[in-house]
Amino acid sequence: MEFMPSKNGFSIRRTAASDAAAIEQLYRLVAAPPGGLAREPDEISTEYIGQFVRRATTDGLGFLAVSADGANGLPAGELHCYPPGPRTFGHVLGDLTVAVHPAWQGRGVGRALFKALLDEVIRNRPAVSRIELVARESNDRAIGLYESLGFRREGRLEGRVRRTDGVIEADIPLAWHRPRS
Repeated sequence: MEFMPSKNGFSIRRTAASDAAAIEQLYRLVAAPPGGLAREPDEISTEYIGQFVRRATTDGLGFLAVSADGANGLPAGELHCYPPGPRTFGHVLGDLTVAVHPAWQGRGVGRALFKALLDEVIRNRPAVSRIELVARESNDRAIGLYESLGFRREGRLEGRVRRTDGVIEADIPLAWHRPRS
């Protein structure tokens, strides 16, 4: 597996099928506070995790941020995406999800995961020209990160998200497009 060391106490590597149990624990932890993930903790199942890990490791991409000292046995973060399905969308990576351990938030883990993804696509996936993601409108910090990495807002999905407090808000679709040479 490829390791990309960081000066911040973690490294980035490709996700392996054997990471599924640790990723499941990470997702349950990140989903616990309201708004942590779109799914709530009881919606994070072994089947759900296994399904996206399989897709990311077969026809998509998955990256894991691991602590340099292996602290807590959980990843510092995880990111995955894969083609949405029909061949007509073969140039697109979507269903992108990123989860960063609460103890690692604000320490560059999310940015490093995205940089690993973008570097891999630019260097080794010439057929991929678009990466899609969706963020809640209230998640200004995440949207700011995505835009700083070259993602552009592509609209607004009104009334799409019902938060645990009952408030309904919009989702903001964003996309990264391969730079033209």
